[in-house]
Amino acid sequence: MPIKRLSVTAVRNLHPVTLYPSPRINIISGPNGSGKTSLLEAVHILGLARSFRSTRLQPVIQHEQEACTVFGEVILNSGQLCSMGITRTRQAEYQIRINGQAVRATAELAETLPLQLINPDSFRLLEGAPKQRRQYLDWGVFHVEHQFLAMWQRLQKSLKQRNSLLRRGRIERSAVMPWDLELVQASERIDDFRQAYLLRLKPAFERVLGQLIDLDGLTLSYYRGWDKERALGDVLDSQFARDLQIGHTQSGPQRADLRLRIKGLNAVDVLSRGQQKLVVCALKIAQGHLLKESGRHLDCIFLVDDLPSELDAQHRDALCTLLENLECQVFISCVDAHQLSNSWQQDTPRTMFHVEHGRIVQTE
Repeated sequence: MPIKRLSVTAVRNLHPVTLYPSPRINIISGPNGSGKTSLLEAVHILGLARSFRSTRLQPVIQHEQEACTVFGEVILNSGQLCSMGITRTRQAEYQIRINGQAVRATAELAETLPLQLINPDSFRLLEGAPKQRRQYLDWGVFHVEHQFLAMWQRLQKSLKQRNSLLRRGRIERSAVMPWDLELVQASERIDDFRQAYLLRLKPAFERVLGQLIDLDGLTLSYYRGWDKERALGDVLDSQFARDLQIGHTQSGPQRADLRLRIKGLNAVDVLSRGQQKLVVCALKIAQGHLLKESGRHLDCIFLVDDLPSELDAQHRDALCTLLENLECQVFISCVDAHQLSNSWQQDTPRTMFHVEHGRIVQTE
């Protein structure tokens, strides 16, 4: 589902622009600070209603402007054209429209325009907190399991209510039992979804990783967030006194994690920085394959920021080949376009954009 037309207004230093990207490879070149990453950021806002560079909205909206707007026309797998747009204000409000209809949930944006981001921050997936790996895993589950979102919302509500009661202190066990029941039911479904997805992810990841680097003994496993030998209801019961003391729920799918190990050791403690980057790239591309192979047959859009500075020429070309073979739309930024000019097949559709002082022009 490539973007056919993209219009950006008041995003950072970018001048208002309308672009017609290639359905396959789009290379955005220009000096550092020119606005290359801001263009990728605009696509990210269109798909997720938020920036990947800042949790605060103020820096994203152009100086002296009250709001930023990103609009796109997307070609769906059915061949139909879907229009989608988002406006974010300095007051953190947003307006979303899909095919002219107002939409309240950002999940509808994400469902319409699946995005995968590969940038310097993505490489923290291995060394970062478990939350980052849960988000990675749940991205895949969300896009292939239509019941996941409703079950995840049910989990969040029950967890919030249970924790609220725990923070009151000195409550009877019976007071939280109704929420325990709700939490257990939602947790078991979430766990089932995640485990089913992981069964498909592991071979896809191993296949992609093997095309980037040979890492003998690397394993990918899943910790569900509580003892695999015990039912969650029993765990919650046995930990109630401790949960009450600390004021929150210790066990459950909100504590789940993906674990990458080499011969029993955490991969992040064994792999070099360059190897870690390749592992993360393989994880991201594997999800692209699973999305395409799912019953929904979706393509995701890859946003790749400053690739040449992150990988050497050999591995950069290998990654480009993997992205090319996915036959999806890619936006990839670099300082010098010549660094990527020979990384693609001659017949692969490509469009080149150059950014200078926030002005974007198509060069070929």
